[in-house]
Amino acid sequence: MTLISVEDVFEKMPQVFNADAATGLDLVFQFHISGDQAGDWNVSVREGSCKVEKGVHASPSVSLTMADVDWLAMCNGTLNGMTAFMTGKLRASGDIMAAQRIPSLFPM
Repeated sequence: MTLISVEDVFEKMPQVFNADAATGLDLVFQFHISGDQAGDWNVSVREGSCKVEKGVHASPSVSLTMADVDWLAMCNGTLNGMTAFMTGKLRASGDIMAAQRIPSLFPM
């Protein structure tokens, strides 16, 4: 299934959440998405559960900033996260190692 909107991605995240990969974790991912589908979302992962909220979290573990087209490309598997980071399409601040857990926590 191809994800066509940023909103769809965040709505789908709880459905695809891999609780086994979240054992022992307490993380907050902050997403700042720019472009036509711009917005801010935060995703809290704690002890095998996740919660997705629209808006900015007061103290995220890691903040990720990217354009809507690049975020959708990553979620659809046509853009590798490391490639996006190395080419400047993805900017991250905070716990970069936490960001590397996103594909295993949320297999799209």
